[in-house]
Amino acid sequence: MADLHIENLAKTFKGGFDALRGISLDVADCEAVFLLGPSGAGKTTTLRLVAGLEDATQGKIAIGGRDVTSLTPRERNLAMVYDKHSLFPHMSVFENLAYPLRLRRMTEAAMKARIQGVAETLQIETLLDRRPSQLSGGQMQRVAIGRALVREADVFLLDEPISHLDAQLRARMRVEFKRLQRDFKATMLYVSHDQLEAMTMADRIVLINKGRVEQIATPQQMFDRPETLFVATFIGEPMMNTLPARLAEVDKRFVLTIGTSQVAVDRDWILSGPPLSPGAEYVVGIRPQQIALSASGDSSAGRVNGTVFAVETLGSRVIFDVDLQGAIVRVMTSVDAARAFPRTIGAPISFCVKADFVYLFDAATGRTMRQARFSERKTH
Repeated sequence: MADLHIENLAKTFKGGFDALRGISLDVADCEAVFLLGPSGAGKTTTLRLVAGLEDATQGKIAIGGRDVTSLTPRERNLAMVYDKHSLFPHMSVFENLAYPLRLRRMTEAAMKARIQGVAETLQIETLLDRRPSQLSGGQMQRVAIGRALVREADVFLLDEPISHLDAQLRARMRVEFKRLQRDFKATMLYVSHDQLEAMTMADRIVLINKGRVEQIATPQQMFDRPETLFVATFIGEPMMNTLPARLAEVDKRFVLTIGTSQVAVDRDWILSGPPLSPGAEYVVGIRPQQIALSASGDSSAGRVNGTVFAVETLGSRVIFDVDLQGAIVRVMTSVDAARAFPRTIGAPISFCVKADFVYLFDAATGRTMRQARFSERKTH
């Protein structure tokens, strides 16, 4: 295996569309890095540039310290797995796995040994005589992965390889992919639009938006300490709540006004980091898991009043959508705790916001101005 280095990579298509606008990232040897982002962000374009299927407008690509920017796909020693398995229907599973090895003129004995080892790891050794039409969707995808693994490529490129499978099979394949990456010590660059895949499988995530890198971090770091409003709202399920807020200084104390409610925040939290301006408009972010529903008549600080807009029961959890005169805030709680609160649409309901769980974003740039205090403690 080998490491992968991408430096200031850009791609402009005919008509002047900038698909990539100077992406830089590194994938260490034996590391699994996910390119995550919405549709059209530039994830697959990045993968195709690394594979040599597209020519870069600018930038450099190096694999194992070797500059491959101008090399053909075959000269780069990469293996690619697509969202569709792309197996040869007239060939058996064995012949599908053997195809890339025959192109490299490997001896029959060495080829059989390589295929047998990969097939056992993928648990498809009993399927070698079958044809693709005789396989399930999960089995076909294992064969497609195996065809990449038998090559012993320097870097494996995966373009949403399990996106077309059903939910139950995707969950099983996520576990298998992580095991395979560990067993084969594979260097992987994996494209996905599914944050659950990235959060559960990646060593690090590269979050891309509109052809630019928003943040590179481990899954937990990206969840706890997002660098932009886009990252904060893209990572996490349910999505982070965002509300306009105004910062004010009252009696030498700093408060955030959210709707008609005020949340007191520590002076050292306000004064640390980039300067903030009392009276200026900001965006407050609060994750649904960090908001507590409040009993009727509760007068505690940070209490916000609204009405029930919708209620979603998700097994062990319940999500209340609270209407704040047009703005919807999602609050997640346990089934047991939810029994104490009304579920009738339009019924009054309140929740409490604690300053330790508040993120603050610049309304104009989207940059994170202050991280939640609980995320600071987690990183210590």
